[in-house]
Amino acid sequence: MPTFRRETFLPFPRADVFGWFTRPGALVRLTPSFFGTILAEPSDGINPGSTAAMGVGAPGGLGMWLGSAAGSVRGVLPQALAGSTWARPEVRWDALHTELVPGESFTDVMAKGPLASSSHRHSFRDGGGGTVMLDEMHYELPAPVRNKWTHGQMEAELARMFAFRERQLRADLAFHAAHAGPPLTIAVTGAHGLVGRQLGALLGGGGHTVLRLVRSAPRAADEIFWDPDAGVVDTSGLARADVVVNLAGHPIGGRFTPAVKEAIRRSRVRGTGLLARSLASLAPDGVQRTLVCGSAVGYYGADPHAGLGGGNPSPLLESAPSGDDFLASVCRDWEAACEPAAAAGVRVVNVRTGIVLSAGGGVLQRLLPLYLAGVGGPLGDRQWQSWVGIDDIAGIFAHAALTDSVEGPVNGVAPHPVTAGGFARILGRVLQRPAALKVPEIGPKLLLGRQGAAELALASQRVSAAKIQGSGYEFRNAELEPALRHILGKPQP
Repeated sequence: MPTFRRETFLPFPRADVFGWFTRPGALVRLTPSFFGTILAEPSDGINPGSTAAMGVGAPGGLGMWLGSAAGSVRGVLPQALAGSTWARPEVRWDALHTELVPGESFTDVMAKGPLASSSHRHSFRDGGGGTVMLDEMHYELPAPVRNKWTHGQMEAELARMFAFRERQLRADLAFHAAHAGPPLTIAVTGAHGLVGRQLGALLGGGGHTVLRLVRSAPRAADEIFWDPDAGVVDTSGLARADVVVNLAGHPIGGRFTPAVKEAIRRSRVRGTGLLARSLASLAPDGVQRTLVCGSAVGYYGADPHAGLGGGNPSPLLESAPSGDDFLASVCRDWEAACEPAAAAGVRVVNVRTGIVLSAGGGVLQRLLPLYLAGVGGPLGDRQWQSWVGIDDIAGIFAHAALTDSVEGPVNGVAPHPVTAGGFARILGRVLQRPAALKVPEIGPKLLLGRQGAAELALASQRVSAAKIQGSGYEFRNAELEPALRHILGKPQP
């Protein structure tokens, strides 16, 4: 039976490293989007008898192409169809935890899945002033495909995944070490979204209790009911939270029809206002609370640099004026809806998020099928794109929640924005694919309409990350190429 082994040194105490694996969110944080998705988190941590489920894609470039293409299709399907099995080209992998030696090792096996068998043992020992972690995976491929070539493919895919896991674990542990403090209770709206899921897992790994606001009757102790359209929230449940993070909002990415524009604005302003008023009503209990609310760099308008001259404008600080287009007005109203909480003494942070990069959703996921097929290219050329990796935007929200000195608007972007042409060249280099076919403007206009294309696909916003860096946040990936290599599982230079 083949055995895959990887030894990792982590410059952190063994108790901290092992403890991280016992907390909620570990599996989410360790599962790269290029590998698959988490269908069910561990039912009882790493204790024997605990079960979990993943959806695993095909290995290598084929799996990435299928996964990103399917994700792009799901993004435009009605919700009922988006969850269909045919829209998810993955094979289910059920895992069962079988052995646990606290502080030293734990083992999980594949109870059902695509391999003939699989057993994964994680062991930990002190060494070199930190922790040495050894992953040993014994596996057997199905008999019909058991040959030298498929074994090599399997080894390459495992090496790719465990390299991602090492970087992810090291960065998460460093984040928690930098944000040491008493555990908090943090309520999150949009907890099952692209950013929300990673944020909840990151916070859980730090020992914080994460509550999720849901729109149906709560089925677990960590759920709080709310219905922003009806103006209803379980205030007693909200009172349990030290921090509320608001990520809820109607998706932005389709045609800006009157109905869609109303849904975009209403879903953000109503929900935020409800939370702000509810937190204000709790202020007399004397608990110092925080509201961290999403916003976007669309606050500055689709082309805030127009008329300034030159191709290298100064990055926009949070003090820059708002734009005058639709998304700018939404962001203004969104941020203004927090005012009741701020007036009552609640610490309020508005994270103006840039283009979030993940293979599991958003702009990058939609670009991948084109680039992998060799027909990718820049969407525009000189437009500035203020991007941020999925792990850094989760980290920025977590940092804002855990750092008392952070207040007011904060740009949630990486320190080094790029032009559309530069983005295309770097993505092509990472994927080892051509990136020369410039997308004509008629393309996004057909998909998004004239207004949607102007404010989304063809927007130019060069935004500063100085404030979040000055508050003490350390970026995992400040440059685009290492960020894309990590997200896509490509070797770092």
